[in-house]
Amino acid sequence: MIRPVAFRMNEQTAVNNFFQEDLALKNAEINTKAQNEFDAFVEKLRAVGITVIVENDDLRMDTPDSIFPNNWISFHANGDIGLYPMFAENRRRERREEVLIRLEKEGFIINNVYDYTPAEDEGVFLEGTGSLLLDRVNQKAYCALSARADEELLIEFCEDFEYLPVVFTANQTVDGKRMPIYHTNVMMCLAEKFCVICLDAIDDASEKKNVVQHLKKDGKEIIKITEEQMHHFAGNMLQLQGKDTKYLVMSAAAHAVLTKEQITAIEKHCEILSSDLTTIETCGGGSARCMMAEVFLPKE
Repeated sequence: MIRPVAFRMNEQTAVNNFFQEDLALKNAEINTKAQNEFDAFVEKLRAVGITVIVENDDLRMDTPDSIFPNNWISFHANGDIGLYPMFAENRRRERREEVLIRLEKEGFIINNVYDYTPAEDEGVFLEGTGSLLLDRVNQKAYCALSARADEELLIEFCEDFEYLPVVFTANQTVDGKRMPIYHTNVMMCLAEKFCVICLDAIDDASEKKNVVQHLKKDGKEIIKITEEQMHHFAGNMLQLQGKDTKYLVMSAAAHAVLTKEQITAIEKHCEILSSDLTTIETCGGGSARCMMAEVFLPKE
């Protein structure tokens, strides 16, 4: 996780992230609020035995979205790493070698780096595990195509990492029009034995059927959320292993909009851990899942 030093609403991402809203606060105040939310979140994760490596952002980089590291890097159990091309130019500065050096100091082994970032020169993007929802057990990559998720690059990733692509388009209603959702991980969360998903976002019936068939074939219980719940980040969750049990980690806003039935369905499989991320969600347009780049690398 990356602790922010210059968090604010990123004007470069707001063009196609319709989850972002402006706050009538000075940037310094916004950053302080975001830091407080970040620190409280990390504390909650550590309190249940989830290991969190925190790296501080670099003020010189002017990277307002550095708090969302999962978009530029992914870590894999064979020691491989993926580096991803980013839509917003100021987000490209988030890719810092210090992060890899820090992980190696923590005892993690890095074998190969697959660098997809040259695609930025062609205006082609694939924003890490924001765009790619990875079922690492069944080797499937779910991906909602958008300006930030290119199909050809997805196929290249799947060939390199040996994943089966499950491709679809996901939309949301913005000012009465259906517009692509910027990242797959805001409408879908893939856990070990279940999937929280906004199926209403997949307008094409055959694509929706295909996604449902893949999930059912792999034994995932499907927990549906509405588009309204999705806008409160109820799709932006991540299952993590704590000391004694697994947790579905989400924001307080996401937790608050879940129905009793949805909570019961989730709690059959794991406990829920939530934290207040209001400032981060409002200005950043991302939530709990986006803030965590899970490390599957082997250790020495």
